[in-house]
Amino acid sequence: MPDPVKSADRPAGLKLVALLELSKGALVLLAGLGLLALLHRDVGDAAEDLVRLFHLNPASRTPRVFIEAADKLTDARLWWLAAAALGYALVRVAEACGLWLRKAWAEWFGALTGAIYIPIEIYELTQKLTWPRILILTVNALVVGYLALELLRRGALHAPRLGPLRPERFF
Repeated sequence: MPDPVKSADRPAGLKLVALLELSKGALVLLAGLGLLALLHRDVGDAAEDLVRLFHLNPASRTPRVFIEAADKLTDARLWWLAAAALGYALVRVAEACGLWLRKAWAEWFGALTGAIYIPIEIYELTQKLTWPRILILTVNALVVGYLALELLRRGALHAPRLGPLRPERFF
């Protein structure tokens, strides 16, 4: 009987999710490198330039909060943020490699870390309904659902059979 996990459509789905996770890691890594490019510069001025580049009003609420937060960034904080971005990117790359190689731990990790965001994304939608928020929630729910389905197919969602509990096993 053929193994249901080895059917042709499932590995393609896992590879697609792996590429999504890899792209998230790469994007955050690029952002971290961008932060390092701001070392020894006036980050507040750079933030104002970015706000103007996107044709936003620097006096309106959200751009002003962004500019004020950027004004408070020191070189030490930039290093910490870049290090955090590197750490996040490494986690996403490890997850992507695990998914590409069809490792159960990566499917578990991806499903759990994706599921953590769903309540937050739903809350954000209740605050303001926008297409990007709908898209993010939809993609995340699809990824979490797909990974959970893969775990079910693999049988990895079932508790391991431990056998009878005997006191001598613990002492």
